[in-house]
Amino acid sequence: MVKIAVPLESDPNEGRVAATPDTVKRFKALGLDVVIQSGAGLKSRLPDEAFEAEGAQIVGDLASLVAGADIILRVRRPSAADIKAYPSGAMVIAQMDPYGHEGDVAAMAEAGLTSVAMEFMPRITRAQVMDVLSSQANLAGYQAVIDAAQIYDRAMPMMMTAAGTVPAARVFVMGAGVAGLQAIATAGGWVRLFRQPMCVPPPRSRWKAWAQSSSLWRMTSSSRPKPQAGMPRKCRTITRSSRVNWLQLISPSRTL
Repeated sequence: MVKIAVPLESDPNEGRVAATPDTVKRFKALGLDVVIQSGAGLKSRLPDEAFEAEGAQIVGDLASLVAGADIILRVRRPSAADIKAYPSGAMVIAQMDPYGHEGDVAAMAEAGLTSVAMEFMPRITRAQVMDVLSSQANLAGYQAVIDAAQIYDRAMPMMMTAAGTVPAARVFVMGAGVAGLQAIATAGGWVRLFRQPMCVPPPRSRWKAWAQSSSLWRMTSSSRPKPQAGMPRKCRTITRSSRVNWLQLISPSRTL
């Protein structure tokens, strides 16, 4: 029987886990043996009992966990100490982040491990369910707004009271990729003005999705550049003193 091992992440700042009770249930349905290191899911609010309820085995130490393992599932690339404990011939599936860490990747090869970098998964239809880039970037955009609101320590939306009005906070979003668009969507119910530096226009599909909403997009810059391919027809260029291109999302309630 194929054994899948899910260790506790060695990075103390990593709160994710490479498996959930739902995925354990699916692995067991395929006839696979799943072993989880004790406490691996605690930071994700997944207790050991939740994994055990779906048929996973819980072990305490790393050596017992990976002994005889065919597949080792991780969130991040294993550390040097982890590699020494892994059995030769095992397959390690994780986000390897190989660029700039060629030595770590080479150490895995020297230990006889087969590495599968999830971030290099081809962007094809069949592989969408295994995406680890846009899905995590989406969550990062959401979390960024939540963290910013906590640090800001004041009301984010406009507060109108009999005693006076507190203006809405201004949100600055770096870029308009997957994370940036999710940050806009998350804070959209709180504030009404977003500013983003745009170096490369997002894909046409994202532009169309935003253009079909009730909001108005405008491009601003220090000059009057020609409309770039892929931008919606609602985009207009106006002159501002800034030296970079800005993308402003202005709600319909704002007077233009």
